[in-house]
Amino acid sequence: MKLATIEKLSILSDAAKYDVSCASSGSDRKNTKTGLGNSTGMGICHTYTQDGRCVSLLKILLTNFCIFDCAYCVSRKSNDVKRAAFTVQEVVDLTMNFYKRNYIEGLFLSSGIFKSPDYTMERLVRIAKKLRTEHQFNGYIHLKAIPGASEELLYEAGLHADRLSVNIEMPSEKSLKLVAPEKSFKEALEPMSYLKSAISESKAERRKSRNAPKVAPGGQSTQLIVGASPESDHQILNLSDQLYKTKQLKRVYYSGYVPISDDARLPTVDKTPVVRENRLYQADWLMRFYGFNVDEIVSDLHPNLDLQLDPKSAFAMRNLHLFPVDINRADYWQIIRVPGIGVKSAKKIVAARKFRRLNVEQLKKIGVVWKRAQYFIECVGYLNKLLDKPEYLIRRNLLPASVQQSEREKQLTLW
Repeated sequence: MKLATIEKLSILSDAAKYDVSCASSGSDRKNTKTGLGNSTGMGICHTYTQDGRCVSLLKILLTNFCIFDCAYCVSRKSNDVKRAAFTVQEVVDLTMNFYKRNYIEGLFLSSGIFKSPDYTMERLVRIAKKLRTEHQFNGYIHLKAIPGASEELLYEAGLHADRLSVNIEMPSEKSLKLVAPEKSFKEALEPMSYLKSAISESKAERRKSRNAPKVAPGGQSTQLIVGASPESDHQILNLSDQLYKTKQLKRVYYSGYVPISDDARLPTVDKTPVVRENRLYQADWLMRFYGFNVDEIVSDLHPNLDLQLDPKSAFAMRNLHLFPVDINRADYWQIIRVPGIGVKSAKKIVAARKFRRLNVEQLKKIGVVWKRAQYFIECVGYLNKLLDKPEYLIRRNLLPASVQQSEREKQLTLW
């Protein structure tokens, strides 16, 4: 019996919620006089762009049929769930109808693998191509790049999509083989390498001619599942760092493991704490925008992020010899490492102090979060002596858990 489109939408949008790698950033596709949509406007908040805008995306799977049996995946072939598959035209019609009703500004399209990677990828490409060429749709399109698909299909996908993503899923080859024996790191890394080259070549050609085709102008991304395998945050962030440097990824997304079966290959936990996800994103941000190395955030000695304290504050408390920072003398990269000072505030501080030495009130006006920064800085009229009082920092819950325990033990020996 054929399923109605609305029922398919219910099934395949619910299955798509486990893929978190959808943020429409890095693309500036413009509209034309005869086209529809664009990727730069405001809209209903479903996801955030890199510059902070809220955009709405239609996020669905093309199908939840799959030839693989990955233990962590709700769409795995052995799972007893209701199956559905859109036709190419159904996805095109849904996207256009939703856009015309101002429900969405773009499309995030992933899929299970039915028949073969090329068979699935070819349908994803046809959907994007129809939207772009037949309907002149200039909104944001994010396509899943299927591992194992041909380079020709990946290139054509890049011509029509703003961003492509190849999901690695597990943080190590060993864990991937355990929960998804049909998959390998090589199958995910090879399309990443090809897309890196295709995107770089496209940018080089566009510097010579503005008429040269764009290939995935929003770059590529991937997703790592956190908590379904025993890797530490140190291992996870090291992998992310390598992907940023060697594959030039725009984003690595971290998805907390949600138990969907009693498969013996998976850990017996309720679910990964959301705070661990948040800490990984914060650490990822420090690596990409704050100049931190992985080993400054986590290390063999401290392999996991502190769940009670954000990574920047934890770094500061492990490296008290670097603080306090004199706001009126330190360089930009020293200032940006102070908890409570972000990229924008650091730039404003460097610009403002050319005209006068800054005090506490001026720092607050600039946007410095004083209740956090006060422990780590000095400025005009403020001499910092708080770092000499670890017991005070313990009461304020500013020390990492490991340091708190060490300090408490030290204090107990004094009695």
